[in-house]
Amino acid sequence: MDPVTGLSLGRILIGIGALVAPGPTAKAFGLDPARNPQLSFFGRMFGAREIALGAVTLASRGSLRRNLTLVGVAVDGADAASGIAELKGGAVPKPAAGLLAGVAVGAVAAGLLAVVKNRGQ
Repeated sequence: MDPVTGLSLGRILIGIGALVAPGPTAKAFGLDPARNPQLSFFGRMFGAREIALGAVTLASRGSLRRNLTLVGVAVDGADAASGIAELKGGAVPKPAAGLLAGVAVGAVAAGLLAVVKNRGQ
């Protein structure tokens, strides 16, 4: 499977989980929606954006696909920075912040590798 396709499908699946079942999805990432019921609202917004970015990237070709992959890298980079900040800040449990930051760093690396691999296509 093309790495960009894999990233896009992963984005869509996580987005569907966050949109349809924000509480369980938040728990899977180590967050506690029972202590913060507003988390479901933000989870749904996050989910919709992940689905949209994944779907439009999946449907695109050529330079547009490359550029959308780079948009994903930027989004994931911001997520990684947020997770790292939370590791220092303490509002989010450290295991959750570490998991979320780690997933985001992995997505950044995968996105950049996909762009390099597909250069010139």
